[in-house]
Amino acid sequence: MTQEQGIFLAILLATIGLFIWGRWRHDIVAVAALLACVGFGLVDRDTAFEGFGHPAVVTVACVLILSRALQTSGAVDAIAQRFIPSDSSYFVTLAALTTLGAVLSAFMNNVGALALLMPIAIQMSARHGISPGKVLMPLSFGSILGGMTTLIGTPPNLIVAGFRRETGESSFAMFDFAPVGIAVAVAGLAFLLIFGRKLIPERGGGTSEGFETDAYMTEARVPSKSKAVGMTLKQIEKELDEVDATIVGLIRNEVRMRAPDPWRKLRIDDILVIEAEPDSLAGALSALELKLEEDKPRDPDTPEAKADAEEESSRDEEMSIIEMVVLPNSSLIGRSAADIHLRTRFAINMLAVSRQGQRSRARLRTLRLKAGDVLLMQGAFQRLSDFAGQFALVPLAERAVRIPNAREALMALGIMGLAIAAAAFGLFPAAIAFAFGVLAVMALRIIPPRNVYNAVDWPVIVLLGALIPVAGAMATTGSAELIAQTLLDWGASSSGMAALAILLVLTMIISAFVNNAATAAVMCPIAISTANSLGISADPLLMGVAVGASCAFMTPIGHQNNTIILGPGGFRFGDYWQLGLPLQAVVVAVAVPILPLVWPF
Repeated sequence: MTQEQGIFLAILLATIGLFIWGRWRHDIVAVAALLACVGFGLVDRDTAFEGFGHPAVVTVACVLILSRALQTSGAVDAIAQRFIPSDSSYFVTLAALTTLGAVLSAFMNNVGALALLMPIAIQMSARHGISPGKVLMPLSFGSILGGMTTLIGTPPNLIVAGFRRETGESSFAMFDFAPVGIAVAVAGLAFLLIFGRKLIPERGGGTSEGFETDAYMTEARVPSKSKAVGMTLKQIEKELDEVDATIVGLIRNEVRMRAPDPWRKLRIDDILVIEAEPDSLAGALSALELKLEEDKPRDPDTPEAKADAEEESSRDEEMSIIEMVVLPNSSLIGRSAADIHLRTRFAINMLAVSRQGQRSRARLRTLRLKAGDVLLMQGAFQRLSDFAGQFALVPLAERAVRIPNAREALMALGIMGLAIAAAAFGLFPAAIAFAFGVLAVMALRIIPPRNVYNAVDWPVIVLLGALIPVAGAMATTGSAELIAQTLLDWGASSSGMAALAILLVLTMIISAFVNNAATAAVMCPIAISTANSLGISADPLLMGVAVGASCAFMTPIGHQNNTIILGPGGFRFGDYWQLGLPLQAVVVAVAVPILPLVWPF
């Protein structure tokens, strides 16, 4: 091992470790890895940021924008309304839902496809009286499976295609992934439909009102006219027992007491921290004449406050309470209601937060939000809708299919179809074809130009742009050959089939804890070096990396889709492997024999 290889492998191990730790965002870790490589001279400082101009990075950004055009135009809503039956059996509806999720994910962002279908899935679980997780996990996994069938279905495919060009071959084309991807997706979907319901842990039960999550944590202030004034906490708890609510803390003079004395008497402006199910909150508040604690209130005598009061009083009948889940690309992540001045800027109240597996010590208005948190929001329906769109939240409620402009929906579908055709038939490289598509949706104002950049998941773009030069350093330092030789020594030297199986399984393991795009960027150089060492074609090994990087089913952090369903499905971290592990076994059993048939060694 040379000094350069030792330095690079240390950087690589530290990077993977930080990815798994999860304390820092993936894009921050990727930039740190790039700068470390530059600092040690492993990446040329003059070309350090050329990765941001890589065709894969440009294509990912363009596909995200075109996916947003399909969503905002109402095109996907119309497709869902047409193809998902509303009165069929559980099996038929689940089959239609997961299949549609897989098909949509082949041509648009996986997260976008899942977000559009989640309210339908939750409505379906309520209609059939089952736990929402029994529908959400198959939908999430199905959407991931569908993404591996086309070049644009998922970022790992684009990264793999880019690395193939570096072997001297042309890049993989639009549907080169389809033969293997479709076979794996069909087998995976069949497994999900037949065995999914039995293998998914039961977390709460479906009801006609919605879904079950862990109890919400909310804060309620004791007003001067409340009958709770002067009552002891023990008396309060007895009252709340009747509405299935529990006191878990008391805040007095901005000091929080985690286990307050049950004989302590309540005073005016004390704040009770109450744990309750969504349906019990109203009863808990009315029983004791408590008021929800809002973000920092404004002076009621200001013109803005008076205007808002008049508006709200005139629209009381329109006030709604909606549950929303925080998407992984939400700008709310790491911020609190106080940070964005939720009440004063948006006239919306955050009533409570449900976070699986942990109880925060922070005040509700200062609680830093995370991906997968479920928020109970109150406000005028249009304000809530606008807020969800601006901050990337998914309303978890039945919603009508709304097509603001049927002409725009058709144009969005047509533009996406033309871009796919242009790339598939080789008229333009994928990056150029989809860039033309973005220009078209902007020119036709399907997405207003000022909103175009909001459609891009910038952390993913930065992650890719930073890791591509790092992956290049893996090749130039000989580190990829060193790792490949180690794999060969472990048993991959016997045949190309053994090397393929080992690479596929190893990629799957890494993708369970590391972003799938980062996994592909790390594993592609290793696949190419392994192929060179064995004297075989790199194509089946690269395709194996593409399949393995996409199959992140064992943890909620392996793929953004899994993170999204964590809260609404009532899942815990360890719930995913029970279905994910056998599903990955199915993927390996199907992909390993088919890959060499389609892409010979």
